[in-house]
Amino acid sequence: MDYDGADADITGKVIAAEIEVHKQIGPGLLESAYKRFLGREFDLRGVPYRCEVPVDVRYKGLVVEAGYFLDFLVAGRVVVELKAVEALLSVHEAQLLTYLRLTGHRVGLLINFNVPRLKDGIKRRII
Repeated sequence: MDYDGADADITGKVIAAEIEVHKQIGPGLLESAYKRFLGREFDLRGVPYRCEVPVDVRYKGLVVEAGYFLDFLVAGRVVVELKAVEALLSVHEAQLLTYLRLTGHRVGLLINFNVPRLKDGIKRRII
């Protein structure tokens, strides 16, 4: 799929904000703390976002409010899933891809804050 300029601009802003949080705080905290810090950084930078966005699961006409939530939906376009784990696993990437498929969004970022250099904890996926 194409990755357009608006998507690139949004993901660039998200990654810049995440790098700032990681630079100031570093690894070793819980995901919930990074979520709060990243929201604050988005606010300071004027990046539009929604946090804890509910994701309903639909199956053949049945809608299940399954208790799934996007960590962030940025600018109504980019799904951001945060982790604070020893290593990203294939199940984390599958979660992001499933969220993209269920919501109809095309671009997602999977971020693991529990790394010495944040660039080693960033995965961008486009469907």
